[in-house]
Amino acid sequence: MADQRQCRLCKQPISGRADKIFCSATCKSQYHIKLNKVTMNASERIDKILPRNRSIMLEVMGKSSTQKKVVKAILDSKKFHFGYITHYHLNSQNKMVHYLYDFSYIVFSDQEVLIKRIGNLLNSDKSI
Repeated sequence: MADQRQCRLCKQPISGRADKIFCSATCKSQYHIKLNKVTMNASERIDKILPRNRSIMLEVMGKSSTQKKVVKAILDSKKFHFGYITHYHLNSQNKMVHYLYDFSYIVFSDQEVLIKRIGNLLNSDKSI
């Protein structure tokens, strides 16, 4: 057989079914343990950044503001990570609107950021 299949983990030759990708149950188990560990590490890192970003938005906005325009440098100085958002879309003016839980923001070319509080979660932050 010229095209010998190899185990996805240990690279040993595989025999048996044509769709088999591991040489043993041990290799299969070890592969999935490693895959889950990598996934959990990435998730934990991101799950620390997103709430921190939201806290920065809340600090900048204050308790009662629903909309505020700030200089991008203010968010930069607080170590806001612009690459971490919950979702986004293009608005009718073809501007990218970034969402971070119950906040949205648009970064303008003049390095200003328009931040809006969205939804009915305004009252949940009153105790801060």
